Formats: sequence, C-alpha cells, structure tokens
Amino acid sequence: MPVIESEEHKALRAAVSALGHKYGRAYFTRTVEEGRPATELWSEAAKLGYLGVNLPEEHGGGGGGIAELSIVLEELGAAGCPLLLMVVSPAICGTVIARFGTDEQKRAWLPALADGTRIMAFGITEPDAGSNSHRITTTARRDPATGDWLLTGRKVFVSGVDIADATLIVGRTEDARTGRLKPCLFIVPRDTPGFQRHRIDMELSAAEKQFELVLDDVRLPAGALVGDEDAGLLQLFAGLNPERVMTAAFAIGMGRFALSRAVEYARERTVWKAPIGSHQAIAHPLAQAHIDLELARLMMQKAAHLYDAGDDVGAGEAANMAKYAAGEACVKAVDQAVHTLGGNGLTREFGLASLITAARVSRIAPVSREMILNYVSHQTLGLPKSY
Repeated sequence: MPVIESEEHKALRAAVSALGHKYGRAYFTRTVEEGRPATELWSEAAKLGYLGVNLPEEHGGGGGGIAELSIVLEELGAAGCPLLLMVVSPAICGTVIARFGTDEQKRAWLPALADGTRIMAFGITEPDAGSNSHRITTTARRDPATGDWLLTGRKVFVSGVDIADATLIVGRTEDARTGRLKPCLFIVPRDTPGFQRHRIDMELSAAEKQFELVLDDVRLPAGALVGDEDAGLLQLFAGLNPERVMTAAFAIGMGRFALSRAVEYARERTVWKAPIGSHQAIAHPLAQAHIDLELARLMMQKAAHLYDAGDDVGAGEAANMAKYAAGEACVKAVDQAVHTLGGNGLTREFGLASLITAARVSRIAPVSREMILNYVSHQTLGLPKSY
C-alpha cells in the first residue's frame, strides 16, 4: 500500500479543494439556516465527476474507488462544506448496487447516482436495534400469489429521506432451509404506498434532516431485492465498510476546517505585542490536533486501499480503526479550535460553535467508539466477548 499519495490523488485533492472554497462555510451555513440541502454544490460536484468517482465507468462513474471518494468528501469538509449524503448515496448505496445489483438496478441507479440527478438514502438502525444488527426486526416476506415482497418494520436516524428518490432498506428474510432470519437489502422508492416518514427533531444543525421510517406491508416487486437473497452479511458489510471510511473522511475534513480557522486566528490575534500562536500553550495543542488528524488520515487511506483491493476482512478492521481515530481527532480539533478563539469561538462570525455538536456525531454514528473497541478487542486481539 502506498503511503505517499499519487500525483492523480494530489490533483484530485487540489481540484475538489478549489470547488469547496468556491462555496465555502458561509454558503453551507446559509443552506442550513434556510433548511435546505446544498443543492448547488451537490450539482456542481456531480457535473465535475466527483460524486460518482467511485462508480464503474460503464455506468457513468469515474472508475475509481472509495479512496478517491474519501478524498472528495474530506476536501469539501476541509473547505467548510461537507456533503453528508456522499457517505450514503454513492458510497453505501452506489457501492452495494455496483457490486451486487442486477443489471436492471445498475442501469436504473448508477448513472443517476453518479451525475447527481438521483439520491438514495440508507436505512438500517431501528429503535431497538442500534449497534446490534442481529436484532433488526424489519422483515420481508414473499406474497406466494404474485412473488412480490412485503416489508414491515421501523427505522430511525435515516438521513435525507425527504430529498432521496429511494431508500436502501436493510430487512430480514427467513431462510427456507434453517428458518432463521438473514439480512437482505431492498430498494424502496420514496412514494411507495405504506412507506411513511416522520422527521426527528434534532439539536444538531445540518442541511440533511433525520427521519423515522415506518413500513406497513410495503409491497415491492421481486426486482426490488438487491443481489442474492442468500448473500446475507456479505452484501450488508459491502456497504458498511465504505460507510466507516467515508465517516472518517467527513470527520477529518471537519477537524481540518476547525484547525485551519484556529491557526489563522492564532497567527493574527495579538496580545502583549505577540501573536498568541507564539505561546506554546496555544501552539502545542494545535500541533497535536494536526498530528492526530494526519494519523487518522493514514488509517483511512489504508482502509480505503484494502477495500478497493477487494480485501473485505482487512478493510473491516482498518475501516473501524479509521472511523475511531478520525472521530477522536475531530472532536479534539474542534474543541481546541473553539478554545483557541475564546469567546470568538462561540460567535457566528467564525463558524466553529456549530461544529461542537457536529463533531460528536463522528464518535457516535454510524457505530459508536465503544462498539469499535469491542470489535478490535474481539476480532483483532482475540479477547473473550463481553456480550
């Protein structure tokens, strides 16, 4: 695995950074205050080929991988305007459909996901099944008369359902041989009868809203099932590993944005005839934040490389570690940035206060740091399970 970025990746970073700074934090904050998604930025990123950079060329994508897509999200975040739905639409849903979808699903969704004309949300978390995906109760059963699927269940904390054309729902079907339930993925169009959404009132300020979904005998054609009915966890984790990598990119970008604002302030803010950045009490914590973010990026790049190389097992470990490291680094960077600015860190002018809450999300979603520590202790270190 290369530890130095290629010239192509450096060029991609520079180009995406230019796009991000063209819009900037002021634009992004305005979209949040107006309660709308960052449509203009999303559309331009798609037009330039950034949204679909990880999708197959034969379906309108760039032919790259999660390594390239994570660069796009990180650089937009570092410019102050991250696109959260990049974690969901091209990374999770696009990847799953590209790897396991039918030819019809690929033709219907991948070109549109790549050019930004269609968006897909992802629903896995349930009120009683957060970290434990084995307790998912959303079930799918066949209608023997028609061959249709009937989905029943609930999902929570689903991002962007109101603007998504469909949601990729994780349900469970009964294994005909064992009678046990196994995970399966279904494409549920937004206006399907019986598919209801209710907005969750969040303290978090974000352009993308959170929803609870209710599926009441939602009838879907046989072609709504993604991939093989018997693939189970293989297909699910094909989406969850990119999700963790992209969440790391989201967090690293956010941390870099906060750090850059703090460094700029520390250079210019003068007290007793010297910039405050000349004092080690200010400079050292900022340097440490930079180191932590760079280390997290290295693990993120490793995870993306392993995933793109087809090593799902190795990518699982690295993606979890990357998400953990990036979440911790992001929270510390934002906290130190706000502290560096003092009272100014809580003003709208500098755009840091809203990141205090947002940064916490990177520790919680899509998997908590405690569950990642469980994964590493069990899977990597071979320690006994605690549950």
